[in-house]
Parts: sequence; C-alpha cells; structure tokens
Amino acid sequence: MFAFSDATLLNAVLAAKRRGVAVQVMLNPERRSGERDNDHTRRVLARGHVAVKDANPEFDLTHEKSMIVDDHTGFVQSCNWVTNTLTKARDYAVVTTSRHDVADLLEGFEADWHHRPFAPRRGSHLVWCPGARARICQFIDDAKHRLWVENERFQDVAVIERLVRAARRGVKVSILARRPHMLKRDKLVEGVGGLRILDDTGVKVHQLRSMKLHGKMLLADGVAAIIGSINLAPGSLDSRRELSIEVRNDEVVDRLSAVVRADWEHSRPMDLTDAGLLDDLDESVAEGSGLLALGEAEA
Repeated sequence: MFAFSDATLLNAVLAAKRRGVAVQVMLNPERRSGERDNDHTRRVLARGHVAVKDANPEFDLTHEKSMIVDDHTGFVQSCNWVTNTLTKARDYAVVTTSRHDVADLLEGFEADWHHRPFAPRRGSHLVWCPGARARICQFIDDAKHRLWVENERFQDVAVIERLVRAARRGVKVSILARRPHMLKRDKLVEGVGGLRILDDTGVKVHQLRSMKLHGKMLLADGVAAIIGSINLAPGSLDSRRELSIEVRNDEVVDRLSAVVRADWEHSRPMDLTDAGLLDDLDESVAEGSGLLALGEAEA
C-alpha cells in the first residue's frame, strides 16, 4: 500500500490478526518529497504483531495498492487506504477471483516481500510497472470507436502520442484530468503540455466539478478496461512499482461505463488557454506562468 492511514481499515487489519489470520503488510516507506506518512501505521501494526515491512527498495517508490485474501480473492485498486481518498475522491477497485490473477498477485507480492526479481507472466490480466508502457499503448491502439480515460496526469510522450493517433483515426477520445494547479511544480510543464497537445488535436479534456479525481482508468469500446494505480507519466511507467488489471467482464465494464458517463455529465471543459491557465494557477504554483511561458510571464 502506497498510503495507509484510515482508522477503520487499520482496525480491521488488526482484528484479522487477533482472530488468527496470517497478515503481511508492505508499506511505501516515503514519498518522493521525503514525507513518511506511513510511519504511524507501521508502528501500530508492529505493536499488534502484524508482519510489516517497507516495500522493495529496488523501486523509486511503491505506488501499488492491492490485497490478497486467503489466496483466493485479489483486490487491485487506484485508492489508497486514506480516509479522504476513500470518501471524497473518484477512485476504483477491481475484485478478482480468477485463479491465474490471484496467483500472479501472490507471486508479485512474495517477490517484493523478499526483494527478489519478478518477471510477470506473459498473457496475465495484471499490468505491472516498471514495464507497462507497451501494454497501455497497445490497449489504446486497439480501440476502434470510443476511448474514455480518467487519470491524474498525462505526461508520458508515448501515451500522449497514442491518444492523438487514436483521435486522428476516428476514435472518440474523452479525457478527465486534474486541474493544472494540482500538479507539482516540477511536473507542471510536461503535465500542462500533454493536456494542451490533446486539446489542440481535438480531444475533449474535462475536469470534475465537485470531486477530486484520483482514479486511473482506461475504457475502450465498452468492452475492455484497465484499472489500477498507474499514472500516465514516465515515473510511474519506468521506475515505480505499480499495478493495474485489464478486465473484460461485462458486468464490471458496464458499471465503469455508467460511472464515467456520470462523471462526464458532472464535469466541465478544462480551460487550457493562456488566460485560463493563469486564472487556474493564480499563485498556487510559484512562477507557474514563467514556467509555462504564458502570455503574462514577462509582464
């Protein structure tokens, strides 16, 4: 788990341990900023005699959010176990009882727990990072008519290129993203640049009106989706432990379709003009106008 602080879930994990369940928890040790927001949870789990350790140091950080129950049920999520995220943000989780999916989840967990190399099985429904760029690009390339994408960040050049090409071959592409002022300062240029490229090529880019967007979801042609922790950014794709799952289950895909269409109805176009960006940044990102070379940067 990348971030784990929700009291209800923490108590549930401790209660499982008390009733005799063997519990292992891997926590990301610190954020890129150096914040160590899992330290309290780690101490509480350790006091409760739960086996807890830092995630695999091979990766810049572990952004994955997953759970395996009784070697039978797997959870692959975009949501951290943080109260605000669970109650106030658009997020997703997929539950699978597929024998192969759960076996792959368990193999990946054990490899990271013991700091061993891990090579995902070819043909798996699971989408692991590092190394998912080609899989995500192929998913976009395979879209024929309709592509919905919800993601915090659109920063990876290869993914952006594939989205542009999809739009140019006639796929209707709709993007839901977070507003530019929510990007970190060192990610502002590539984040805004990616959104503006998509907007300039006719892709509709929207922002949610009253809900924080934290989910990471691609939905193609109403038949297939990728759900999980992966941001569409080089850091996620190349140097972090991330996990998503590709699903083609009709019930799950229909539910996702209904949710994303409702989100679209409760969204508005993102104003990516110079004036719109200046208004959005509004001093929330230091020297944002200068970084983006906007019209008022030299004023």
